[in-house]
Amino acid sequence: MERLNDARILIYSHDSFGLGHLRRCRAIAHAVVERFKGVSVLILSGSPIIGSFDFRSRVDFVRIPGVIKLSDGEYQSLGLHIRLEQTMEMRAAIIRQTALSFRPDLFIVDKEPLGLKGEVVPTLQMLKAQGTRLVLGLRDIMDEPKLLIKEWKRKQVIPALEDLYDEIWVYGLESFADPLAGVACPVTVREKILYTGYLRRAVPQFTEAMSPLPSGDQPYVLVTVGGGDDGMSVVDWVLRAYERDPAIPVGAVLVLGPFMPPAMQRKFRERAKLLPRLAVVTFDAHVERLMERAVGVVAMAGYNTFCEILSLDKRAILVPRTKPREEQLLRALRAAELGLVRTLDPRGLHDARVMAAALRGLAQQPLPSSRGAQQMLGGIDVITNLVAMRVGRAAPLKRKAAGT
Repeated sequence: MERLNDARILIYSHDSFGLGHLRRCRAIAHAVVERFKGVSVLILSGSPIIGSFDFRSRVDFVRIPGVIKLSDGEYQSLGLHIRLEQTMEMRAAIIRQTALSFRPDLFIVDKEPLGLKGEVVPTLQMLKAQGTRLVLGLRDIMDEPKLLIKEWKRKQVIPALEDLYDEIWVYGLESFADPLAGVACPVTVREKILYTGYLRRAVPQFTEAMSPLPSGDQPYVLVTVGGGDDGMSVVDWVLRAYERDPAIPVGAVLVLGPFMPPAMQRKFRERAKLLPRLAVVTFDAHVERLMERAVGVVAMAGYNTFCEILSLDKRAILVPRTKPREEQLLRALRAAELGLVRTLDPRGLHDARVMAAALRGLAQQPLPSSRGAQQMLGGIDVITNLVAMRVGRAAPLKRKAAGT
């Protein structure tokens, strides 16, 4: 382990519902403290279930009041019965005061350049004046270009990329996708972009006995839909496939997600009870363990799930969402084009026969490793190298002598 003396990293994750932003920030934080002694990482998050996750030593979090995104794209306060404007004032004040007290050497903002409704701008301006290194972290694909251009023009994002941020780290590969495709960025903004590669994921090493797998000793396909609030159609499609074709060669474990409406969870559990080889889990903070043991995966096409599929080398069927963003659709189509996964078009009829055929053919799909997946997963090493260069001078890695 290398040492960065007393370095401090602050990470902002706006999180309403969903797990993607939090899980990505947590993975980066854990990688940094695993490699470097003397580093402290603090995560600012609005996730209502951040406390359900475990964190390594020297990683902690501050939970800011939650908001929820409605179907019309607007937001409302999640846990507090107060106006959204009041919640946003509280969030901005907590973010700024946390940064003022923590005094980070590096501030990483995940995905939203200005924060939710611009809440992080005052903090960015304050830290810029103090000399803190400011980084925007972007996933590989943001949205359909026309939609992203419209959103960023409305929010006036480009001036912030020019004037506030020192760097833009893209957690993907330029050969896979350009997250700012079609966006008229000045050359000075383009010069700030660094592609890191995808974030390799590993199964945590547990120090205590884990509960038995839901499937017992039987092989299974893992069906996972992230937070679950927008994954009901995928779970339904899989259930209808097994209801129509009970002889599908392998059973399934369905992870519904903590944000799926309770009424829908009950209905899915009732249907699954009639299918002996199906098991249902509401939420598992260590979904990597379930994925490692699975013979294949049915999932949406979120960034984290895609990284896990590549890292654990799992044959996968992707059913991406298309609203409110087309990010998952674009990722799933590109991954299928490269032979990494099989993608089912979510925009047509969810014919049970189509899903049943895909499940039957899962074992014949090529492994992602046979399509170069392992070479795509250099993100963690690149990010920790960048941290070493940006916030301190790290001692060189100790290497074992040949033959030891």
